[in-house]
Amino acid sequence: MAAAGCVGGFGDEGDGENVEVGMVYATGGLGDDSFNDMAQQGAVQAEEEYGISFDEAEPESVGEFDDAQRSFAESGNYDLVNCIGFAQEEALEGNAEEYPDQDFIIVDTVVEADNVRSYLFDEPAGSFLVGTLAGLLTDEEFAAGDGETNPDESAVGFVGGEESPLIESFHAGFEAGVEHTNPDAEVFSSYVGDFNDTATGQEAARTMYESGADIVFHAAGRTGIGVFQAAEDEGRFAIGVDDDQSVSQEDYADVILASMVKRVDEAVFDAIGTVVDDAFEGGEVEEIGLEDNGVEAVYGESIGDEVPEEIRDEVDETREELIDGEIDVPDEL
Repeated sequence: MAAAGCVGGFGDEGDGENVEVGMVYATGGLGDDSFNDMAQQGAVQAEEEYGISFDEAEPESVGEFDDAQRSFAESGNYDLVNCIGFAQEEALEGNAEEYPDQDFIIVDTVVEADNVRSYLFDEPAGSFLVGTLAGLLTDEEFAAGDGETNPDESAVGFVGGEESPLIESFHAGFEAGVEHTNPDAEVFSSYVGDFNDTATGQEAARTMYESGADIVFHAAGRTGIGVFQAAEDEGRFAIGVDDDQSVSQEDYADVILASMVKRVDEAVFDAIGTVVDDAFEGGEVEEIGLEDNGVEAVYGESIGDEVPEEIRDEVDETREELIDGEIDVPDEL
């Protein structure tokens, strides 16, 4: 897999003063402390290091992606348009063809066009790792921060946003990781149908906690904040996604065991760096995985250190086995 970490080879400080970038975020928008905010961090880093400037669009529905992409491309002012999220695929297929001189990237899916660079992440492998953690810990008598497990109930949960192949790949990897270390554990799951519905996320997670789950992993954008709220209310644990949510959601740091971090910021920074360096190449797919630290299990800043050492060691061993190809991880249920 190509390493997102190679971004340091692109551009020098200040080289991008004439580079303008358009950012089209996924539905759910900024302030999710997750996927969109990570993408914005990549643009901010490029602004600070290269001197580029960027403008932003926050579509509220899938139907608005076409106009958002088109508004950047039609202006002729933008060297690169970054399309964040798999749901932009259909709109970008049309706009990439209509604006062949405009360079684009898309994250989490592939658009085959000479002016589009696609970035994919190995979400199943990262989710497998946090599933391994959850599967091991659910049978342990463990308390930290504001949460505790119930070792008499071997159960964990998954809350997804919109049901799609991408979100199902998080679910599939997580469930496989749980089964790998704890085949008797039950995995509850719920897709709430929205990436921006905290109340529904809270209710979905609360139902799981009340049914015996002591750890719930979410891949649900802003909806996942509700999972943290439910964990706090029920005195259980949660696992975040995309960003280290024990930091970005510090009010819930005492229940966030870990996060499946997905370095969307590195993808955005990488793409902008290629433009600054006049080295952008469309028609390519960048695949980013564990070996690149493009996806990783990051323990919570507040309570992660309290996870027993033997469990942390087993998670580390599993990571190496995944990188070495010794474990096959499903990407669908």
